[in-house]
Amino acid sequence: MVFGRPLRSVAFDAAVSGAVALFGVAAVVAAPGGWWSIAIGLGMALALLFRRVRPVAVTAVVAVLALTQVALGWGPMPYDVAVLIALYSVVKYADRLRDGVIAGIVAAIGVVLAAMQTPAQVAWYFTAVYFGLVTGAVWLVALNVRTRRLYVLSLEERAATLEREREAEARAAVAGERTRIARELHDVVAHSMAVMIVQADGAWFMFDRDPEQARTAVKVVADTGRQALEEMRRLVGVLREDVPASAAATDPAVIADPQHRRPAVAELPALLDRFRAAGLRVRYSAVGDPPVLSPGLELTLYRVMQEGLTNALKHAGVGAAVEVVLHHDADAVVVRVVDDGHGRPPVPPAPSGRHGLVGMRERVSVYDGSLHAGPRLAGGWQVEVRLPLPSSSGTEVIVA
Repeated sequence: MVFGRPLRSVAFDAAVSGAVALFGVAAVVAAPGGWWSIAIGLGMALALLFRRVRPVAVTAVVAVLALTQVALGWGPMPYDVAVLIALYSVVKYADRLRDGVIAGIVAAIGVVLAAMQTPAQVAWYFTAVYFGLVTGAVWLVALNVRTRRLYVLSLEERAATLEREREAEARAAVAGERTRIARELHDVVAHSMAVMIVQADGAWFMFDRDPEQARTAVKVVADTGRQALEEMRRLVGVLREDVPASAAATDPAVIADPQHRRPAVAELPALLDRFRAAGLRVRYSAVGDPPVLSPGLELTLYRVMQEGLTNALKHAGVGAAVEVVLHHDADAVVVRVVDDGHGRPPVPPAPSGRHGLVGMRERVSVYDGSLHAGPRLAGGWQVEVRLPLPSSSGTEVIVA
């Protein structure tokens, strides 16, 4: 960079100015005005050094010098090519096209005056037409280059604006997702904190009257605190920098429910009915005795089933048969969503970014679970999630 401008532009302008100055010095022998004519040529050359940053001022200086030359009756000179260069510059670089139009009118007047002073074997107006064609061609070329330059600048500005909007939307999505996770963290931990406070107050009250019951209450406080701390660590672990920002914007339940209430396993029949109404043939079965689940674990089960059914509707299509199985083991809960892939998609499915699978994997990893998703040999798609159950040692609540 030189004087705040690219070195290539400065070198090019210096070369153009040097060529005009060379024309002025070379005309010293034939210049009718002698050294004064050469001074006008050098003045034009010096002004052209600033044709990009001050195109209107440069054009005005060159026009005054050229009109002075015509007024003195010297006729066209080789360095008058500076008039065409200045005209090109003002049309291309001026902030307003009006300046270029005014420069074109002034150039047309100068063409007529110069043609009248040009010695020729033909009438002066033929020379004026020739000079006018050359000047008009330069003006039109400059206008075309200006239009293309402004179009490229508008595209660059539009791309920069879209990039800023995309970054702002991503930041907003991340902020919304973190706020939602923080709200879920509060819901999960608030109950445990309330239990701990009640048990601690009871232990303090019974400390002298019934020490054994007080010790039991203190143990419950410790166990509940450990479980709450484990929940906090799992949920806070999701709040890392590489959490997909699109999760908050693409979660159907979040969009449908602006209050972000926490769905539970008891709401699964309503969820299945909605997908049946959408065209899926859903069959649901529950195996085993359902244990008491934490609110966070129930939310994860609900979201996994919801995402699996959404993917079946999106990719298998209307009319596909989907089997949803909720299997309760002694140490884990297993969710299986299987479709036969024989539906009727209304349009060919768009390429998927697999954000749904990423979101499920993030939710399952909070509880150290496992996720298996992929096509079946018999056709269709299968999603299977296994979530280990937490230890029941700290879930028992004893009121002192």
